[in-house]
Amino acid sequence: MARQVRAEKTRATIITAAADLFDRQGYEATSLSDIVGHARVTKGALYFHFSAKEDLAHAILELQSATCRRLVRDTGARGRTSLEALMRLTFCMARMSAEDPVLRAGLRLATGVTRPRPPLSHPFTEWLDIVSARLAAAVEEADVHPDADIDVVAHSLVCFFVGTRVVGRAREPVTRQPRRTAEMWQLLIRGLVPVTRRARYLSLAARLEREPAPL
Repeated sequence: MARQVRAEKTRATIITAAADLFDRQGYEATSLSDIVGHARVTKGALYFHFSAKEDLAHAILELQSATCRRLVRDTGARGRTSLEALMRLTFCMARMSAEDPVLRAGLRLATGVTRPRPPLSHPFTEWLDIVSARLAAAVEEADVHPDADIDVVAHSLVCFFVGTRVVGRAREPVTRQPRRTAEMWQLLIRGLVPVTRRARYLSLAARLEREPAPL
């Protein structure tokens, strides 16, 4: 049992080290030797868990997907409206990305040449499905205009969220992301939410910007 725990800890250390390097310098520019040095493990330890750099990339994408699915469950609990759940999901991802190199690396991998192995979906496909489902439910709950084109809105929201993080990576600290997420929602709410419910969600966006990890 102790050996298994050590092996799992070593694997997690390698993944975190690889994620940090993929995020900071890119997948193509990172070698396995770089990862070995950054993780402070032997080459034998790395190859015991991962036979190639592609395996590490896939492991990071798997962890990103698992985290996203968990956040979808957690933010959708407690009787919240679908729109609030979606807002909380985006703020959670923004805050956790500031703290977790695996999530940051997952985004960089998703916007590069790396493709997940089936049956794992591409992160953007997964996010589009999640956002579309939440928005469709929000229409039924009368929190989003009934004439809104869900596919167009979902695509725009994902592009907005991803694009803000990609641009921000080169221009400002990652800790700025909650503020950028609030700005995104301030624009979207004014275009999507009926006037009678708009104040509630504008207030929620401002509050979620200030809250740590709002589940």
